Amino acid sequence: MFLIDDILLSPLKMIVWLGRKIDEVAQKEFSDEGRIKEKLMELQLRFELDEINEEEYNRQEKELLERLDAARGK
Repeated sequence: MFLIDDILLSPLKMIVWLGRKIDEVAQKEFSDEGRIKEKLMELQLRFELDEINEEEYNRQEKELLERLDAARGK
């Protein structure tokens, strides 16, 4: 009976495992300090090239700084 259960549930277990791996990678990418700093520099460059306005710049900078603080554990 356990063998049949394992066979029947293996596709579901694989989907759960894949979801956990995707979440793990996303969390790592979201909280990576180096990546956040790169995005801040990219944002600064876009602002200086007039690709975004000051309001948009301030909004995105605030978001990135909050992520950076969270990544640093503050």
